[in-house]
Amino acid sequence: MIRCLVIAFAALAVAAQDGRALFEKNCSVCHGDGHGTERGPNLANNRKVRGATAAELRALIRDGVPSRGMPAFPLPEAELGAVTLLVRSLSAPASENHPAGDAAAGERYFFGDGGCASCHMVKGRGKAAGPDLSSVGRDMTYAEIEEAVRQPAAKIKPGYQMASVTLQNGRTLRGFARNQSRYNLQLQDMSGTFHLLRSEEIATTRLEAGSVMAAAQCSAVECRDVLAYLSELTGVGPGKPAAQLANEGGPKFAEVANPKPGDWPSYHGKLTGNRHSELTQITPANVKNLTLQWVFPINHNVLELTPVVVDGVMYVSGPNQVFALDARAGRTLWHYQRGRSPEAKGDPAKGTNRGVAVLGDRVFVVTDNAHLLALHRVTGELLWESVITEGVTDKTNIGNTAAPLVVNDMVVAGVSGGDMGMRGYLDAYKVSTGERVWRFWTVPQPGEPLSETWGGTALAKFGGGGATWMTGTFDPETQTVFWGTGNPYPAMNGDERKGDNLYSDSVIALDAATGKLKWHYQFTPHDLYDWDAGQTPLLVNRKYKGEDKKLLIQANRNGFLYVFDRVNGKLLLAEKFVDKMTWAKGIGKDGRPIVIPGLEPTRDGTKVCPNVLGATNWPSMALSPATGFFYVMAREACGIYVKPPNWNPKPIPLEPGQMFLRALDIETGKRVWEVPQIGPADSWGGVLSTGGVIFFGEDSGALGAVDAKTGKDLWHIQTNASAALGDGHSWRSSPMTYMAGGKQYIAFAAGPNILSFGLP
Repeated sequence: MIRCLVIAFAALAVAAQDGRALFEKNCSVCHGDGHGTERGPNLANNRKVRGATAAELRALIRDGVPSRGMPAFPLPEAELGAVTLLVRSLSAPASENHPAGDAAAGERYFFGDGGCASCHMVKGRGKAAGPDLSSVGRDMTYAEIEEAVRQPAAKIKPGYQMASVTLQNGRTLRGFARNQSRYNLQLQDMSGTFHLLRSEEIATTRLEAGSVMAAAQCSAVECRDVLAYLSELTGVGPGKPAAQLANEGGPKFAEVANPKPGDWPSYHGKLTGNRHSELTQITPANVKNLTLQWVFPINHNVLELTPVVVDGVMYVSGPNQVFALDARAGRTLWHYQRGRSPEAKGDPAKGTNRGVAVLGDRVFVVTDNAHLLALHRVTGELLWESVITEGVTDKTNIGNTAAPLVVNDMVVAGVSGGDMGMRGYLDAYKVSTGERVWRFWTVPQPGEPLSETWGGTALAKFGGGGATWMTGTFDPETQTVFWGTGNPYPAMNGDERKGDNLYSDSVIALDAATGKLKWHYQFTPHDLYDWDAGQTPLLVNRKYKGEDKKLLIQANRNGFLYVFDRVNGKLLLAEKFVDKMTWAKGIGKDGRPIVIPGLEPTRDGTKVCPNVLGATNWPSMALSPATGFFYVMAREACGIYVKPPNWNPKPIPLEPGQMFLRALDIETGKRVWEVPQIGPADSWGGVLSTGGVIFFGEDSGALGAVDAKTGKDLWHIQTNASAALGDGHSWRSSPMTYMAGGKQYIAFAAGPNILSFGLP
């Protein structure tokens, strides 16, 4: 073995030597010794070169880039390989060089006498003042790391130039200028606090020369060892629980469960799922004065996220990426991104991501291939990465699109893929380490309890479905997690899944500490229409028919409005909220739908109302304490349901659907008022209640505002986020509101943009 390694290293040395000669012969006229000339770019310490694979570099050298003046070099294979190796070595990451030194001793110096950890963080240890160094050995060459340690002023990382600021009120600030324009400054002080300033608030700004980091005072041995330690840092690996790390900054759980005025720290603003805000600056009297404050584009066709805001910092997501923004100015503080996963399918493969969760110093987001990431709120660097599919036998169709939900000291995340066949489940992970605390399976395996509700082969062949693809809610009072579950699979064909198919199409109430089931309710037993129950299980405390109640409300895709006592799961009300309903006469005293026979999907197709998009769907809902009304986007539409193999439901020709914003009385289920909309009835924009105003994503692509009491039109702006355009730009998000700098804003995603509106 040793002899083989010696031969291999000798061969590499010869190849590198040959590569130098060949490089000098073929490439030096433009690139000099590799550091570039006026005729060709520098190839040493070049991030583009470092990011390219050997095959990509090989092809580039062989084929050239004629459009940019680089000729092709059709060298013999051996010579081409030698030149590629040489070019690669000029920018190879430090971790590949294995420099001399004692990395363990370097680590002790870094966190001890060297004092490096007083400013820098590595895998969650240290302070997040300066740049995070967790992946520096992967991202930089040894020469770059050495220069940064020995001569820190030589090259300052963008976003980390020191600035001293005097405000108009006489206060002084000093920190890193994370971003700056003529109009605003995003300053991060050495404690990790962001100061998001407008130009009119600033008297003077002085950008300091050099680096706040002093030149290294280490001995030769200490410097060698710390460089060895830094060179081996290649980031956080998936599925490896982090050490027990401090989580001192950012919002505590109490501030997420009961947000500070103006914060919107979770997907729905509140863990209870009610998109009602107590902010009152924007009212029916002045909403007409709203104007656009800023626009932030994300490189994705149609965004489905809801922004999250804590202490003036907004967190937004796209496919496998997160941005931290100045919520007043829309300017970037940091950006985390990784490549799309080639194995992803369905909505995750499309890049769908509905947002993040925040707790303490961590920002949580899911990836398209069902990994849960914890990023640091100040730097955006990865702290830990958990694989949500760990322990799952068939991972083929599993991905994720939903915003996670923080629950006490845990973060809860579900999975998508129920429309393609999988076994659904819900996971809870420790916020501190990423270790899994519990898992709840939404459907059984063959032979397990409840498998008797799955007569046939659907469980064994397809997993059963029951995905947990939308964000649930949490009740701190009863310590209960509420989550809606997805449709059974196959969706339109019940032949292989006789019975109720539990717990598909249900709301499940789980003990927060253990994940054990407290109660459940199945909205559509033996679903044949793809009416999953992902709609928000909205939680409110209020008088209900004369008694104080802890309620759970859901307007379901099947067309019924449900009200429960959320403590025991008792059904208090079930009334239809759409007119076009043909599948059921109502809900019986036993809580089951009174199904009208003869409306099963057939090979030729059967007309059923609602259609497959549902009487409503995942867009947000709200209940205003002031009016007592429940607000929901309702769809009046029917569809042709075709039994597999031609299973995709079809719209009925000459019978277009229509969207309505409806205000419902939850004690009777009756309609108080409605706002009819004009469009293709393919809208996915939800509602927001604030200051006596209801904002909603209207079917034509406008953001509308109406009076919460009457439904009277007050204001709108056309964003053209409409399926009527035929380009897939329909509403895919719901509005939210926040405060920054003492001012209330309304924000939402339309198409590829985040838009923020405020009063003058």
